[in-house]
Amino acid sequence: MKLQQELKRSVPFASLQQETLVNLLRIGDQLDNRLSRLFREHGLTLSRFNVLRILILADRPLTCGEIGERMIQVVPAITSLVDHLEKQALVERQRCKQDRRVVHVRITKSGRKLADAAMQHLPKTENKLLGKLSQTQLKSLNGLLDKVRESIAASDE
Repeated sequence: MKLQQELKRSVPFASLQQETLVNLLRIGDQLDNRLSRLFREHGLTLSRFNVLRILILADRPLTCGEIGERMIQVVPAITSLVDHLEKQALVERQRCKQDRRVVHVRITKSGRKLADAAMQHLPKTENKLLGKLSQTQLKSLNGLLDKVRESIAASDE
């Protein structure tokens, strides 16, 4: 269905750029909703899952700053996010012995178990959400999205 119909717009978009931005926002919202639903079934938010997955992929403790640099969504309060995960015993903080100002975050066994359980359902969800696209189309879309991110980054300069 065309975006204009989906949004029940009686007038066309003012420009192709406007339609593209609204389309990206709409898709982002829909993906966020679907993925949030999946992670909620495991007692997680998308951001909390993202922190756990980052720690698993890093395979070492990270500082909050390092976690923040690797987040999919910009989260202004990484420390608060880690606080919640720590209260759930999914991560733990460790002070650096060489520099007491530095605090590392590491995933616990229960955090890894929970993230692994959520990740088992992720491929099925990814296939459902993107199943109408071929591998070639996915590669092409990724290339276009890379260019969009480059354009956004350049607009900040």
